[in-house]
Amino acid sequence: MTQILIIDDDPAMRLRLQHIVERVYGPGTCSVADSLAAARGLLSLLVFDLAFLDVGLPDGSGVTLLPWIRERVPTLEVVIVSSLGDDATVLQAIRAGAIGYLLKNGDDMELELSLRSLQRGGAPIDPVIARRILLQVSAAAPPTSEEELPLPSEVPAKATAELTERELEVLKLVAQGYSNREISESLEVTINTIEAHAKKIFRKLEVRSRSAAVHSATQKGWLG
Repeated sequence: MTQILIIDDDPAMRLRLQHIVERVYGPGTCSVADSLAAARGLLSLLVFDLAFLDVGLPDGSGVTLLPWIRERVPTLEVVIVSSLGDDATVLQAIRAGAIGYLLKNGDDMELELSLRSLQRGGAPIDPVIARRILLQVSAAAPPTSEEELPLPSEVPAKATAELTERELEVLKLVAQGYSNREISESLEVTINTIEAHAKKIFRKLEVRSRSAAVHSATQKGWLG
């Protein structure tokens, strides 16, 4: 019997997921946790095959649990089920080891179909998110011919030095899925300061969004 852990601090959402999961996997397969600490406790004591993990938990971002799971419970498969679906959070979760990303605003039938796909070995991704990822991959595709490659004089110089230590610190927190307000609280500065850093990062990387900044920095190897 597949043993499943639901990690979510919303009682109504936990119950909803439990009903959907038990329709797919059978009754008696679910355990629940309402925080990162509770999840770590259960994962240290019991063996689970699959976890459904929320991002917005009371003691931190659910994405931060993924490296812990990868190190201590490498056989556990994790699917994010969250109301947060911005590109930075999605990409960070997938890079950290999530095998799927579903949105809570999907109806029960959509979630059930995604779980049945997972049963068959699929990687469930909400269609809206999947479309955005495909567009990003397409936009980031390398040139297809030599004529499209830039001449040596046109290749931009390595820009690592252009980012200050604080700007790089902010960018790393953005990549982890933190909002500007959460970053300001973490670094103990005002949100206006963080927004100013973000504008400078966007300008230096020649991008217009958080996700594009994360993608650009990841391609350059700055977030490794």
